[in-house]
Parts: sequence; structure tokens; C-alpha cells
Amino acid sequence: MEAPLRQSQTHRAYEELRRRILDVELPPGAQYLEQELAEMLSMSRTPVREALIRLADEGMVEVRPRRGMRVLPVSGDDMREIYEILTCLEATAAERVAMRGVTPEELNALGDAVHEMEAALEADDLRRWARSDERFHFLLVELSGNARLRSLVGTFWDQAHRARIVTLTLRPKPVTSNRDHAAVVDAIARGDAETARRIHHEHRAKAGELLVGLLSKHHLTQV
Repeated sequence: MEAPLRQSQTHRAYEELRRRILDVELPPGAQYLEQELAEMLSMSRTPVREALIRLADEGMVEVRPRRGMRVLPVSGDDMREIYEILTCLEATAAERVAMRGVTPEELNALGDAVHEMEAALEADDLRRWARSDERFHFLLVELSGNARLRSLVGTFWDQAHRARIVTLTLRPKPVTSNRDHAAVVDAIARGDAETARRIHHEHRAKAGELLVGLLSKHHLTQV
């Protein structure tokens, strides 16, 4: 039973550390000893060490022998490349959703995500807005019906999430983003695939430019 237990602990350590890195609870550039992380997670050092090796393979941390680990900074160049890919893939998803059509329930789910974004902005709750925004994008890709497209987008979402959280309070209030989402939902409801694709492509491209610009302006890629 010892091996399965250790695997379970390693998985828990990995999931928790990964979540804290993505939500910037462990910020870019921060350094921690293995023992500090083990105490933080209330577990032994062995599963933490194994989790760190996996996170290092994913490019989230740098493991330093006898010095623990350092959370790697968010790379502006990486984000530029990632948003180029996300822009094309998600625009294709929007086009496919409009082409295949949606049920009233699916359309309501997209609309509810937009309404939640608007409510979050009215309450000046940017974290809530970010969660609702990600929910919208997730639904859009899910409704495309293309499993390979979903898999490819998912590959890059985690890295984009961390950069978005890092810059969340630095960006202008994302009112335009809400309008873009509402316009995409309207195009999908009309079955206008070309418009859905164009609006979402422009939206993602603008978001990528803004994010990379903020990372560079505030020197967040060099932390």
C-alpha cells in the first residue's frame, strides 16, 4: 500500500502546487525550500520533491539542488506565441459553433457567462470576472464539438491563465471584452459563422497584444 499512498500524495502535492502557481499565490520569481513547501502542504518532502520535478518538466518551476525551487517568470515571448495559437483555434471554435447551431440551453449557458461577467464588473470583482470569462471561453470550445480542438486549446490555457491573473489589476476595466462576447453570442444565435469567427479572432488578438504589452511594461517577465 505504500507505493499507491505515495503516488496519491505526489498527485495531491502536484495539483496543489500547480493551482497555487497558476493563481499566483506562489508568484513568479518566488523561491521556496522543499521543507517550506512540505510544511505548507502538511506532508513529507518526498512527494513534494516528485511534484516539483513534474512541474519543472512543464516549465512552471526551476528546481535548484539543495536550494528548493523558484517559480519561473511569465514569458512575454511565450505569451505572444500562445495567444497567436489561441486566437486561431478559438476563432475556429466560434465559427464551428455558429455553423452547427446550438440548443436553447447551450445558448443560454453562453449568455449566462456573459451576464456573470457584466455583474462582476459592476461589482468591481475582477477575479470573479476572470472566472466568468474563462467559463465563456471553455463553453465556446466545448460546443465546437471538436475533441482535438478542445485538447489543443486546453494545452495552452493554463499558461495563459497565469499571465492573465498576473496582469488582471493592471489592465483597463474590460468592458469591451464583455461587448465582444455578447456580439459573438448574438452571431452564434443567428448562425452567422463568418461574423462569429471575425469578432472572436479580433477579440483574442487584442487581448493577446494587451497582455504581452502589460508584461513588458511592468517588467513582469523578468521577475
